[in-house]
Amino acid sequence: MGNATPCRAIQDTETIEAADDATSCGVCVHEYLFPMYVVKVSDFLQMRGPPEPHHVLKEKGLLHEWRIGMFAVFISHQWLATTAPDPSGHQLAVLRQVLERLIDKSLKVETDMSRMMDMGRSTSYEKIEHGYLFLDWFAIPQITARTDGINEDTTRSDAARAVQSIPAYVEACDLFLALVPELAHTITGLECNYATWLQRGWCRCELWCRLLSNREDTSVIVIFSDREALYIFPLDWQRNLISDGLFTVESDRAGVVKLGEMALRSKIQHLRQWGPLSQYRFYLACRPRLLNRKSPDYDLEGFLRHFDFPNVEAAVKEEGGMTGMLCAVFSGDRNMLHLLVERRADANGKAFGLADLGYYDTQTLLMAAAKSCQEAKVLSTLMILRADPNLHSRAGLTPAWLAQSPEHVHTLLEHRADIVNVKIPPLLGAGGRASPETVKALLESRCDPTTNATDGFGVLHAVPLFGRANPNAYQSIHLLLSFRADVNLPTDPEGVMYWECLRAQVYTALWGLHSSNYQRTMASMPGATPLAVAAMMGDKKLVQTLLDKDADVEIPNNRGHTPEDLAREAGHTHLLPILCTFAV
Repeated sequence: MGNATPCRAIQDTETIEAADDATSCGVCVHEYLFPMYVVKVSDFLQMRGPPEPHHVLKEKGLLHEWRIGMFAVFISHQWLATTAPDPSGHQLAVLRQVLERLIDKSLKVETDMSRMMDMGRSTSYEKIEHGYLFLDWFAIPQITARTDGINEDTTRSDAARAVQSIPAYVEACDLFLALVPELAHTITGLECNYATWLQRGWCRCELWCRLLSNREDTSVIVIFSDREALYIFPLDWQRNLISDGLFTVESDRAGVVKLGEMALRSKIQHLRQWGPLSQYRFYLACRPRLLNRKSPDYDLEGFLRHFDFPNVEAAVKEEGGMTGMLCAVFSGDRNMLHLLVERRADANGKAFGLADLGYYDTQTLLMAAAKSCQEAKVLSTLMILRADPNLHSRAGLTPAWLAQSPEHVHTLLEHRADIVNVKIPPLLGAGGRASPETVKALLESRCDPTTNATDGFGVLHAVPLFGRANPNAYQSIHLLLSFRADVNLPTDPEGVMYWECLRAQVYTALWGLHSSNYQRTMASMPGATPLAVAAMMGDKKLVQTLLDKDADVEIPNNRGHTPEDLAREAGHTHLLPILCTFAV
């Protein structure tokens, strides 16, 4: 048990038929140093209260050693106490309800609101009912769960090996669920949610190992409540580096970073051999930034060889996928941008075919540079090469809408970017996804936070709508209100958004509010105040911030639903006490 057991070695002991069902194991990167223990989903659904630890479940015969062919679900979550993951059992109660609803098909996993028109994705969850569950508290021997007759030295050794095996466990599992309902930490009292989960170093490692695995399906499902499960937004992991994560045990950092490096290296090697070529080039170009390293300097021939272009003509003229210019942008290679434009590359080129990576069709090179958090010098280089800072994408977005830093804002303004007379104001993008400093830079540059955009949404609506991964979104709310944003401004959808909301209202009238999170949210948007949107998103800190700034809890949307009603419909019952209190 103490010897390292590569995943490939396990495969050799099983039947070929079973191995075909476990696509992860033929391409596993990480090693098993301790067996992977799982619990039957059917047994888990019968559990109640605080979760029992590894040794108790083992004594009850509820633990099973994972073998190839067993459908397994990996649960990634943030602990709500120092010595136990879920003292009240509330977190796992949400998980039980979600699993039950996935099994009976009453819950749909959907894309988030920032990809609201992309509704074609679907995954089958039929195997969950007879599958198995991996949860660290169940699977790993715990020193904190002391009991008579347990050898603590052995437990400590087994626990260490099991923790080091977590990346291998992630690879082995068929489904990955991030369990992030908003709940208070029992010791600190701080709210734990999606944003805080994304900050944890080990959670980032688990996420990277899933998304960078060589499985055919690497999807990640984020559970916000018992009624809301969404596919992760691609940039949420790309912007959260393992090396910058928070670790309870600081000495874990170096080792966990190496696990991420190993996963990325394996992904690139796999894509080089099997494709697709565009993804190979993307991860190769992003590798220095993802690993917090300086990009290497290439001459033209070295660049073409590195990114597998047969010649400079292919790098310059290739349409769709990862062009030479996109490779240079994601690499942060300003010199190469000059060299390629000298050979007639288009500095206003647009992305196509990269939506799965978070870069949508018709977004420009300048937008890609801002969106991927490149240095402002990269944006400046593109504009010196005649990239137009006022071109917009098919969705109406401009580079300023995607700015991620004050430096981005200042650089765009230096090159005459229009941030005032635009269809969708940059504040709507920065408010949710960028830093408060970026929001401040836009406000100080005459961006108006007091009115709705042409589609009928204001910046205070955008912050909760797009800011779930942003731990500092509440600071942006404070800034916007200090610049006289209207805390009670209702939405007034127009154009495409009006028809989308109307369609959602028809859908929910026919099938009910709980039939689709997306349809429920869109149906509830007309007339919604910022407080109502924050309530639908379940963000307690934003709700409290708005209430403290005199948001009116009794203003209903156009359907007559108050913020309290909307929170209840979305399953965010943790908000009801403060919404009810302010309603008195």
